[in-house]
Amino acid sequence: MVDQKTILAVDDEPNNLKLLNQVLKGHYKVIFANDGPSALDAATNHQPDLILLDIMMPNMNGYEVCKRLKGNFATVKIPVIFVTAMNDIEDETLGFDVGAVDYIHKPVSGPTVLRRIHTHLSLIKSDEMRNLVRAAILMLGEAGHLNDGESGFHIWRMAEYAAALARAASWPIDQLEILTLAAPLHDTGNIGIPRTILNAPQKLTEADWAVIKTHPGIGFNILSKSNNPVFSMAAEVALGHHEKWDGTGYPRGIQGKDIPESARIVAIADVFDVLTSKRPYKDAWPVERAFKTIQENSGTHFDPDLVAVFGEISGEILKIKKNWEDI
Repeated sequence: MVDQKTILAVDDEPNNLKLLNQVLKGHYKVIFANDGPSALDAATNHQPDLILLDIMMPNMNGYEVCKRLKGNFATVKIPVIFVTAMNDIEDETLGFDVGAVDYIHKPVSGPTVLRRIHTHLSLIKSDEMRNLVRAAILMLGEAGHLNDGESGFHIWRMAEYAAALARAASWPIDQLEILTLAAPLHDTGNIGIPRTILNAPQKLTEADWAVIKTHPGIGFNILSKSNNPVFSMAAEVALGHHEKWDGTGYPRGIQGKDIPESARIVAIADVFDVLTSKRPYKDAWPVERAFKTIQENSGTHFDPDLVAVFGEISGEILKIKKNWEDI
């Protein structure tokens, strides 16, 4: 089956273009250009998924073509692979400097060409999927605060606090990255809580609190629909971030290390951000008071080991807070 991805092959030698066509046909849709200006036109008009570009061409060489492609908003993201007989280190360095992603040396090997193209198209797909996940997180995070009037700054600022704490607690980098994306979704379940309760300036009634306490389960039910690692951790965080170390939290009343560490980390980051932010029912607390309150709740509300680490990185936490205030 022919891949619908489009490859633009650029070379001033017809035989080289014929060879590339033999290699690529049956795998990709191929368009051709035999000089720099026509390559720029083809890239703009056809928006290929990748460009195979010769360097040694008359009038406008491949370096100049690549520079112009990368200077044009319409073509800047198209990956360029140089296909050339030039193989000096200086030549390759210049090629990467002007924006190429790879080099293939002539005479070309069919399998090499196909593998290099596949690799770079796969990287594009990975980036697209990563951007899709980030967009979904942004939308879900915003949706979770639709009813409480809280700005998106809270979820991203809190996520930075959580990431800083996890890093200081020696989390591996891959899990740290997942937590950074999962943490903003901790209050996804708020979408199921009436605005009148979330924005109430007065003390909540017992009935109101009963409704509030359903939001971890609502968030878990939404986020657990996916087995993506980010959403799996987000579901875990959503369900557990209101649990307390001593077992007096909700919704399950679990305690200690039965609470996932991701949720224990987010609990500290979330409370710190809530305390130091203005809300409909309170003014922002001074940071000293917030740190003291978290310390006072060590071993009751919060994991005592994580509270100690949080205190050790207070300088980093304050720097994060200031960075967001400057936005």
